[in-house]
Amino acid sequence: MVKRLRGWKLLVGSAGALLVVGYLLLLIPECSKPVPETAASGPFAWHADEYWEHLETRFALARERGCPDNVALITAGFTRAESLVTELESGPHTPADPVFESLEQEMFALASLLAACPGRLSDFASLTFRIRDRVKEISRGWDPNETISRTRVYRLLYGGRAALEEVMLQADPGALSDMQEMTLEPSATPSARVLGVTVHSGDLLVSRGGAPTSALIARGNDYPGNFSHVALLHVDEETSLASIIEAHIEQGVVVTSLKEYLEDVKLRVMVLRLRTDLPALERDPLLPHKAASLALKQATESHIPYDFKMDFKDHASLFCSEVASAAYEEFGVTLWRGVSTISSPGLASWLAAFGVENFYTQEPSDLEYDPQLKVVAEWRDRETLWQDHLDNAVVDVMLEGAERGEELEYAWYLLPLARLAKAYSVTLNLTGKVGPVPEGMSATAALRNQRFEATHKDLKARLENAARDFRTSEGYVPPYWELVRLARQGPR
Repeated sequence: MVKRLRGWKLLVGSAGALLVVGYLLLLIPECSKPVPETAASGPFAWHADEYWEHLETRFALARERGCPDNVALITAGFTRAESLVTELESGPHTPADPVFESLEQEMFALASLLAACPGRLSDFASLTFRIRDRVKEISRGWDPNETISRTRVYRLLYGGRAALEEVMLQADPGALSDMQEMTLEPSATPSARVLGVTVHSGDLLVSRGGAPTSALIARGNDYPGNFSHVALLHVDEETSLASIIEAHIEQGVVVTSLKEYLEDVKLRVMVLRLRTDLPALERDPLLPHKAASLALKQATESHIPYDFKMDFKDHASLFCSEVASAAYEEFGVTLWRGVSTISSPGLASWLAAFGVENFYTQEPSDLEYDPQLKVVAEWRDRETLWQDHLDNAVVDVMLEGAERGEELEYAWYLLPLARLAKAYSVTLNLTGKVGPVPEGMSATAALRNQRFEATHKDLKARLENAARDFRTSEGYVPPYWELVRLARQGPR
């Protein structure tokens, strides 16, 4: 009996020792890799804090005056802005033309008045859409990879979007329709109706997810934007059934139904369509449908893993933007005429920690600026727009920390469990199933993502409270620059 007990103790002790040794071995960190070379372009910065404060002061004065006393100022602002847009339509312009800076200033100044008195919000929306279309038309003749060209397009298109959305957030719910149908760009490809809009096979759906990492994708760029995902639409020519071809981090390239696509959390969705006057489409009007059909065929015939490296030139694996660009590439159309760049060392370090190796790439937000594409429609409502702004402000402040040298940390003591979860996921992946750790993502990257999301959630909760207090004390929704300032004040 004594020998038997000793044997059990020895067995239990040996098993415990093996578990401890195994745990310690699994604690050994991954070999650190040098951060790949970043882009040399340099990030865009507004450097306009005083100007934003001036606009907020102008907005506060407009509120004090009351809307009847602002009518003449608003009318004059629209007149000046319309005159400048007419000047844009009069002929070709270089990126350095002073008319663009004048138009930008008029657009922001008008927005500060309309935020106080949003009665002409729909007119302002139409104005920003008209500016966007005209700037994209003019920029067709510019070099999209020259800094002056990219900056001019960004300031007016992103700036116009930001100005409009600040007014929307100050207006009452429902003041502007959630769905804005814009350019009625014709198409010869099969079509379907989605939320009241006719979409065509080959259209690009650019959206913003609700996860913190979606905000990181949208903002993690030399030209921070509002979109984190690109999908390609296919419409069957016989059944008119709409399918979405997209790359998911968890599954790689998949084909989903339109219902499944819309049910996934999205803070905004924009429909982009190739211009019909592109030489490639003039030769073959069905080219977009052929590109979508090719993408559909490839996605259904074999498994295509997700490309965490963000290498848009190697199509063995694909990230979301690459699904669209690779399909159109086969038919001679190069999307993202202006390649996206990432040059901030801190941001690059964080992205590299998630597996990114290419900092000349194709970012979802930048697709909006491609002059080959026209914006057909966009969905965004006031509540999701507010969530979008909160998420963005938190990520912007977190990235400021990255530039100060803060690392993207993780719970090191969970590494053994994460590695076991990764091994289990690999086994599931071999059978076509999805595991807890996405294919192509390391256990360490998964833990970093977990920590990033937890930190974002905590900071966002603090920001929501601070924004609520601001609205109570000031009487209006804090504009974006105030959200960033409030997020900076929270405990780090």
